Amino acid sequence: MKPAGEAPPPSGVRLNKLLAERVGLARRKCDDAILAGLVDIDGAVVVTPGVVVDPAAHVIRFRGRPLPEAPVLHHLAFHKPLGVLVTWSDPQGRRTVKDFVPPGLPRLFAVGRLDADTSGLLLLTNDGPLAHRLAHPRYAVDKTYRLSLDAPPRNAQLAALRKGVDLGGGEHSSPAREVVLEEEWGGGATVRLVLAEGKNRQVRRMCEAVGLPLSGLERIAFGPLRLGDLPPGATRRLSREELRALRGSARDPVKAPRGNATRRPR
Repeated sequence: MKPAGEAPPPSGVRLNKLLAERVGLARRKCDDAILAGLVDIDGAVVVTPGVVVDPAAHVIRFRGRPLPEAPVLHHLAFHKPLGVLVTWSDPQGRRTVKDFVPPGLPRLFAVGRLDADTSGLLLLTNDGPLAHRLAHPRYAVDKTYRLSLDAPPRNAQLAALRKGVDLGGGEHSSPAREVVLEEEWGGGATVRLVLAEGKNRQVRRMCEAVGLPLSGLERIAFGPLRLGDLPPGATRRLSREELRALRGSARDPVKAPRGNATRRPR
């Protein structure tokens, strides 16, 4: 039987990081609180934010009260259907990701966003540090999309995606890591596009900028996590191997390399 969730490692954590996770303060505010003498370990005040502590072996107090227990962490892959909003609630009563989260789980946040007209893979989690690293541009985690086009693309259009395009308003996309024409027929085509950044409605804006007639958009992978055969509207818990791979993909900041625009042989 799979565990209901995963608890964070019990030892070897910096005091300011532990305080941020358990109390919910920003890391800088945690540093300030520690330096102000508001944290003690086994009754002794500690004023070193970066000291490594073991919350399982010592009693750590903030403002005289023991730190809350570590939350159980949940990591779900979700196949977002078309029309579903990536938010927890909607004042107009439209469907949101909350409607698809299994009962009994706490509020989960989506890593990255997909607009209502885009379907595909989302990671839903209450693991704040992991979510932050996966979404932060400096870690350049790949996002893979399948584009449905109303007409076959020209080589020049694929090449433009490879180089990066002007999105308007002073924004410019980074080069795509990969652009592959997967299938082509008389009336259209499908293209696989891999990006290492996630600007607002970026794929749609890139297609518009190069004149590609986009009729459908689906995210099929986020870093090493794959959508696979997960049905629309379904969720599943990540395996330990998937979670390990996700954490590894956002371990070190990287610079996104230039990709190659290629066509598969016909």
